[in-house]
Amino acid sequence: MGILSIFTWWHGPGLGTRLVGWRTGIEVGRDDQGNIYYMSKPGRRERRWVIYNGMPEASRIPPEWHIWLHKTVATTPAEAPLKARVWEKPWIPNATGTPLAHRPSGSLAVAATRAKTTGDYEAWSPD
Repeated sequence: MGILSIFTWWHGPGLGTRLVGWRTGIEVGRDDQGNIYYMSKPGRRERRWVIYNGMPEASRIPPEWHIWLHKTVATTPAEAPLKARVWEKPWIPNATGTPLAHRPSGSLAVAATRAKTTGDYEAWSPD
């Protein structure tokens, strides 16, 4: 835990978050990215949460942990791992807002010109 995480939440979990997790929760597992998953201790209202390893980015939660966090399944992926499907792709970070984001032809972010219309519509004008 660096000095920045004490004062800023966007550099990772702060001291308060770590203390609450330690005091009120039980660690139930970790994923391959180092995110730590917790659930509330017995006798408390059931809650489930994640403490990210690094930047808090929701797209970094794998699908098997996502369904556990949202209480779709009762067992954690550490207890009953899901089988990977042949069509599943490996995780890649969310590129929105970065130079790697998808920019289709014709968008304002691309220098290309928009394709001409084919005449399949007529522009509206008020009478």
